[in-house]
Amino acid sequence: MKGIEVKKGLFITGTDTGVGKTLVTCAIIRAMAAWHFPVFAAKPLATGSEMQPDGSLRHPDVAQISKALGGGTVWVGYESPHPAAPSLASRWEGKYLDADDMARSLRAAVPADHVAVVEGAGGILCPLAPGKTIADFAASLEIPVLVVAKRTLGTLNHTLLTLEAAQQRGLRVAGIVFNQTHPGNDPVEEAVAEEMARLTTVPVLAQVPFGDLSGKILENIPWPSLMAAG
Repeated sequence: MKGIEVKKGLFITGTDTGVGKTLVTCAIIRAMAAWHFPVFAAKPLATGSEMQPDGSLRHPDVAQISKALGGGTVWVGYESPHPAAPSLASRWEGKYLDADDMARSLRAAVPADHVAVVEGAGGILCPLAPGKTIADFAASLEIPVLVVAKRTLGTLNHTLLTLEAAQQRGLRVAGIVFNQTHPGNDPVEEAVAEEMARLTTVPVLAQVPFGDLSGKILENIPWPSLMAAG
């Protein structure tokens, strides 16, 4: 039976675009597969997709997620060649995105025995449609949220703003993953995770070091225990 009640999963959001959401998403999928959990993967909003020789669109993130699934299908709700916020891309195309209908469709597509790993677009307040943001979409799925943040100067502010926006909307944040997106050993950047632990009760789960393109450090995090809804 399919539908409507997503019992377990994670919604991967970020403090911004380009922070490493896809890297983390793929690492989680591989970890769950290694533990023999069936995974349903989704990239609901795939803007910035590339035109393929056959005329179809294909987003690089979707290709990476499919590879992590072993070649499996990734659920996509809206795809656009425009590398822009979904609200802007859809307006340029003369389309209206119904966020609630998309969330219902996604929930109905998840098999009852699967865990849902869903990658968002941009940051948590990225506009999806008039009056709707990624946060609203995540809330409709009723699964915990994982925040991915750059390990860089300014990330304390960006991460705290993301946590505040999530919590104000009733989202349960399962944890934070910091991703080092550039080389170097800046002492300020190295102190980010420790300082964040002092500023919030949301657990810092890991720091992905620069060059770890597979997210290997994320393999031993107890993802199944973080995925329970409610």
